[in-house]
Amino acid sequence: MERLFFPAIFHRAEEGGFWVTFPDIPECMTQGEDMKQSYEMAVDALGLSISSMMEAGEKIPEASEPDAIKAEEGGCLMVVEIDMYEYWRKSRSRAVKKTLSIPEWMNDEATRRGINFSQTLQEALLSKLNAN
Repeated sequence: MERLFFPAIFHRAEEGGFWVTFPDIPECMTQGEDMKQSYEMAVDALGLSISSMMEAGEKIPEASEPDAIKAEEGGCLMVVEIDMYEYWRKSRSRAVKKTLSIPEWMNDEATRRGINFSQTLQEALLSKLNAN
């Protein structure tokens, strides 16, 4: 699961801006001061809702076909796209401690040269992940 598309209804708010609902995920709502910010907030809210469902072991609902959704009067139907891989990369970037083993000679030489082990491992993993 990488890219997902869910229909959303953008409602004009009386005080300005928009509030956004997702018919397929009723608990997913957000708002923004203008269309651009509302869309960005909708992407973030959608990512958070889907991530929460996945962590709770809940089934992700199927996205309705846009033509099956009728926006209430004053609402505008839009399809919101989210790349879950990118969302996870941005939202789950806290450091995680890992324990690993390397040969003693390598440890001694790297320490002598002032090599940052965490940075080196991250750079190597990024290189390996981007190569695949």
